[in-house]
Amino acid sequence: MTKYLISFPSGAIADEDLQAASDASHAVVEEAKAAGVWVFGGGIDESVPPVLVDRAGTVTEGTYPQTKQLDGGYTVLEVPSREAALEWAAKLAAACRCAQEVRAFHYDPAS
Repeated sequence: MTKYLISFPSGAIADEDLQAASDASHAVVEEAKAAGVWVFGGGIDESVPPVLVDRAGTVTEGTYPQTKQLDGGYTVLEVPSREAALEWAAKLAAACRCAQEVRAFHYDPAS
């Protein structure tokens, strides 16, 4: 089975839809848990600024230059196929009232 990242940027949900989207997405989360495909989910805490930590442990504020913006909500599911991931993404898109980006993780036998 492959793990998939399903995500959306924080600005994709209108403020007036936020509570309804949150409630509906939590229902999808419960469905994914019941189906046994739930791995992890959550939103980026945008009040905590990102930092980079190098090999020596030095911490600097900011991100990689090519990372323009990383925010919003994220769900990781482990499903048997890309088609299944797209079906779950459609459920999340309906719940969140916005399109979802879908990406597959490379298989890592240690995870």
